[in-house]
Amino acid sequence: MAVAPADTRCDGVVLLHGIGVGSWTLKKLERTLQRRSFATLNLNYASRKKPLEALAEDIHAPIAAFAAQCDGAIHFVAHSMGGLVTRVYLSRHRPARLGRVVMLGTPNGGSEIADLLKGFAVYRAVFGPAGLQLTTEQAPVLTALPSPDYAIGIIAGCRTIAPIASTFVLPRPNDGKVSVASAKLSGMADHIVVKAAHAGLPRHPIAIEQTIAFLHDGRFSSDEAAHADVRRSCA
Repeated sequence: MAVAPADTRCDGVVLLHGIGVGSWTLKKLERTLQRRSFATLNLNYASRKKPLEALAEDIHAPIAAFAAQCDGAIHFVAHSMGGLVTRVYLSRHRPARLGRVVMLGTPNGGSEIADLLKGFAVYRAVFGPAGLQLTTEQAPVLTALPSPDYAIGIIAGCRTIAPIASTFVLPRPNDGKVSVASAKLSGMADHIVVKAAHAGLPRHPIAIEQTIAFLHDGRFSSDEAAHADVRRSCA
């Protein structure tokens, strides 16, 4: 866990990584947020050991302590499965000063790759209970979630380093693990597609700038001159 000292005059951002990785995958994004005067809480959590609902409980204590340090809004920025953990968490422990939420490559509609691999013992051993909740047949904990009444910005990717999965398993366009269609969420405030692969989304400079734009304004930047690598859709 990495925490930037909270300044009561600043908003705070909770960062949640995806399955099977750690807070290090969000370091570049975290450093940029800190330079833009956000306090940050970049959490590690046992993504492969427990189901989504248990992970949401595990992260509650550090998030509550972080929120208590800040007088500003508490935003959430999450990559991949971290977005699902965020949705479950907010349904149970919504901060009093909840700000905005940005999800990067989150499989809100599930992933066809999880559908394909869920029957294999190796997949179950590596990705654990939460890995089985990433299928397109939504887990009960996800189907029970209420429609979000907070601002959510969705950033999807449309580049891949996994051509077989991208071509034969996932609907196109996709980022090699999650399709653009699956990343979308009913009730989202805004949605963009960036030319990045799944793992590279949190480090992509345009995705980072667009994340900060949404935290500030509740919408993504439409300045095509400044963000020529962003598309509202991908062919």
